[in-house]
Amino acid sequence: MKTISTTCKNMSRVFVPVIFLIWGLLLFLVPASFAQQLRVGVFNTDVTPPIGSPVAYAVARSITDPLSARGVVILSGDKPVVLCAVDWIGIANEGLEIWQKKLAEAANTTVDRVSVHSLHQHDGVHCDFTMARILEQYGMGGIYFDTAFLQSAIQHVADAVRIAAKSAQPVTHIGFGQAKVEKVASNRRILGKDGKVEIIRWSSTTDSAAIAAPEGLIDPWLKCVSFWNNLQPIAVMTYYTTHPQSYYGKGDVTCEFIGIARNAREKILNGLPHIHFNGASGNITAGKYNDGSEANRPVLANRIETAMREAWEQTKKTPVTGNTFAWKSLSVKLPLNKNLIEKNMRATLSDEKASVPEKMAAAEKLAWYERSAAGQKVNVSSLRLGKIWLLNLPGESFVEYQLAAQAMKPGEQVCTAAYEEYGPGYIGTKISYSQGGYETSNLVSGVSPGTEAILLKAIKKVLR
Repeated sequence: MKTISTTCKNMSRVFVPVIFLIWGLLLFLVPASFAQQLRVGVFNTDVTPPIGSPVAYAVARSITDPLSARGVVILSGDKPVVLCAVDWIGIANEGLEIWQKKLAEAANTTVDRVSVHSLHQHDGVHCDFTMARILEQYGMGGIYFDTAFLQSAIQHVADAVRIAAKSAQPVTHIGFGQAKVEKVASNRRILGKDGKVEIIRWSSTTDSAAIAAPEGLIDPWLKCVSFWNNLQPIAVMTYYTTHPQSYYGKGDVTCEFIGIARNAREKILNGLPHIHFNGASGNITAGKYNDGSEANRPVLANRIETAMREAWEQTKKTPVTGNTFAWKSLSVKLPLNKNLIEKNMRATLSDEKASVPEKMAAAEKLAWYERSAAGQKVNVSSLRLGKIWLLNLPGESFVEYQLAAQAMKPGEQVCTAAYEEYGPGYIGTKISYSQGGYETSNLVSGVSPGTEAILLKAIKKVLR
């Protein structure tokens, strides 16, 4: 008679292999959305300069509003992706290179999967270690850059990214909503009957003709993308396109009306992390609706905050599936502007009679020239979240690039963040270089009219 233990041993010889076989089949059949769970970590770091540190057009004399670097680390079955928005005027050349390197190391990913954008506040910080080195060569070191602060700020953000990656939460749904912004954006290039720029509409204006002129070509939509863990929102990201200046230039550090609106929404939603990105705003300002008075800043902030609220309220959620997430990145070489002549820029830097702004402009574009001449490329990238595309562009790209990208994906949503590589400055359309105006004059734009074809081709590739 067989004992119970003998029977169990015999059964184990049969069932254990069967159990492992079934387990293997289950692993094989499990949905990709489960096996490669999408997760998101959020970070928010203070990057406010100290009093006395140089900002865009002056030395910091007060802190009206603190500045932040905030973003998300997205984890999937592939290498992590980092999206970061910084309340600085621009991050360029070796400055961007170090940002990407530090954040990539912190997230355990590669630099081509790290996208760092400035929001372009004019009372924010400029970060360009290439330009800083050039200024040092010409006896102007320390005037425009506080490199110790910059390095420290980058490291603090990297530390926050590392923590965010470790504390990432599961994502079950992606949300999207949008709303029109009323009376903020306007095109800064007002053309005459001859097709040339007749009026330049600056960030603020009291010129009656500039105020009376139509808004011109803009993208009026503020777009809202959110990450959810079932019913619990994890983070919200908004996208809107305009130069975010109300008044500036005296060293009163501020995240401006765009940051004020973002911070207000975050507070209203009980601390729900809110990351905002500035779109292709090279030829877009609030000039038609901004007279530059202090009283107008909260007015503009309220208009942005209203659209942020409405876009949030319009949000519709879509479940995450195995093919929801995809990242594409492409490096492209942008042709240099013919005005970027090395000997002329160096002559300006050596000229004792040249003004400080003239020397700064020469140093800024010489930095871009050096990097480009050495073969440096810029990244164009996209993150696909189902039928939502997050497009990342360099420089102060014109709004036409953003609108062209949207036309490439009918029936889907393209959210554009520009101001990634600040080195080239303004990136106009081909025709804009023959129309006159500020953005394509002298050393302001670092690229040539041939850039349009290259950039549009790159956008099309990353949106496939």
